[in-house]
Amino acid sequence: MTNIPVEAIAVKTPQPLPGAPDNWKRFFSFSTDHKVIGIQYLVTSFIFFLIGGFFAMIIRGELITPEADLVDRTIYNAMFTMHGTVMLFLWMFPSLVGLANYLVPLMIGARDMAFPRLNAAAFWMVPVVGILLMASFFVPGGPSQSGWWAYPPVSLQNPTGNLVNGQFLWLLAVAVSGVSSIMGAVNFVTTIVMMRAPGMTYFRMPAYVWTVLSAQIIQLYGLPALTAGAVMLLMDLTFGTSFFDPAKGGSPVLFQHFFWFYSHPAVYVIILPIFGVFSEIFPVFARKPLFGYKVVAISSIVITILSGTVWVHHMFASGTPGWMRMIFMFSTMAIAVPTGVKVFAWVATLWGGKLRLTTPMLFALGALLMFVFSGITGIMLASVPIDIHVNNTYFVVGHFHYVIFGAATMGMYAAIYHWFPKMTGRMYNEGLGQLHFWLTLIGANLNFFPMHPLGLMGMPRRVASYDPEFAFWNVLASIGAFLLGMSTLPFILNIVGSWVQGKKAPDNPWRAIGLEWLVSSPPPVENFEEIPVVVAEPYGYGKNEPLVENGKVIAATEI
Repeated sequence: MTNIPVEAIAVKTPQPLPGAPDNWKRFFSFSTDHKVIGIQYLVTSFIFFLIGGFFAMIIRGELITPEADLVDRTIYNAMFTMHGTVMLFLWMFPSLVGLANYLVPLMIGARDMAFPRLNAAAFWMVPVVGILLMASFFVPGGPSQSGWWAYPPVSLQNPTGNLVNGQFLWLLAVAVSGVSSIMGAVNFVTTIVMMRAPGMTYFRMPAYVWTVLSAQIIQLYGLPALTAGAVMLLMDLTFGTSFFDPAKGGSPVLFQHFFWFYSHPAVYVIILPIFGVFSEIFPVFARKPLFGYKVVAISSIVITILSGTVWVHHMFASGTPGWMRMIFMFSTMAIAVPTGVKVFAWVATLWGGKLRLTTPMLFALGALLMFVFSGITGIMLASVPIDIHVNNTYFVVGHFHYVIFGAATMGMYAAIYHWFPKMTGRMYNEGLGQLHFWLTLIGANLNFFPMHPLGLMGMPRRVASYDPEFAFWNVLASIGAFLLGMSTLPFILNIVGSWVQGKKAPDNPWRAIGLEWLVSSPPPVENFEEIPVVVAEPYGYGKNEPLVENGKVIAATEI
């Protein structure tokens, strides 16, 4: 063990550049500062998260009784589609991009992203996507029947006869979202590969940066397929081409290949950065080094590679040949191996640690437990017989929501609380944070666990009315949904109130290790007056943890 003077890795605190906006107005400008853009992404996506949650509560309000007695069935179907689309394309992806936008340059010792203007342009396409999606809900001919996957030939129906209808706007929104995300992926990969601080080798990068790099590589090879599929479907709908229209010799199954070639790996685009969040939070609040750092880093790349071999798993009920089912069943199960390696590393990191159950730690632990459960049901769904049996039932919906809400959204909450002092220079209220956690954990399990027995009993998804034998589990799920809706209130109160008048945060309130914690809270415009030189390995917690004096790191330990 060698003590490394902090002068080798610490940085001076530069002043904001002359003329740089230093108030709330900068968040409404075409800023090229990655930190401003990151917060723009986070706030915008959370607004759409509330809209998507509103759709979900109406859906669960309909399902609290067996009869369809709350909203018109067409409106119900449209809300189902909008809920899924908004939560994926306007909450999950933008929020993760926003978090990465804020953190990655700070973590690797860069002043900004590689292409700042491209970064800003990618963000400002997100409100455009939101406007188009919301318009598709209100314009006649919207995607009420085709679902969030927009399968043809249903999505090619145009009862209005108008060139611009709801389905057209929905597909256009998906295409624009794809272009925005591809722009972001190019930026992230370039930034991480080319702009790391001197001395920051790949195996000195924080685990979070590894997961962002892995996720954005998936975006680069997978997202063009979905974007191209959306454009081709748009051409079928508007210009009469025949890519997917069976009446003209097209193949609807071909669209499924375009769609799922990206949309299954998209789950890893979402969950990989959350894995990185776990890898940053657990060592801090357990006061231990991340167990098996290099293996954890490499496992992210392995997941990236394997994620491109699993898409037909979603097409077992689409007339897929038996030999192909077997291949994709094994590839889907194989991806559990590198994921299991990560879970083992996190448990080993926590084992014997000095755990501090703060709000970020609670959310990270809750998200990990939810993810492990979703992994078990995921292995079940990888099996061809089980997948065909529960295809298009609520079992699939339950599994998916344990991943997307239980693991990913709760993981995002953990990240927001953890880096909130760095982003705002203010401390959040711990009591409100813990209230938010318990409401979220209880509400999520009440909402999503009942979907598993419902699916095994045979209840199909996307229905507004159902047999009374399903009523008990649906009532529980609806109560959980309403509790989840309530859980956002203490979060909003906490974040807004703390940002406005919370206690001033020190530069490093958690005594964490990482370049982002060595600058002021919030960081200055260009992060570093002098680019730091990295000489220490990451995650030096435990017996040889950094020396701290008045909240400032004065020495670090190489492990």
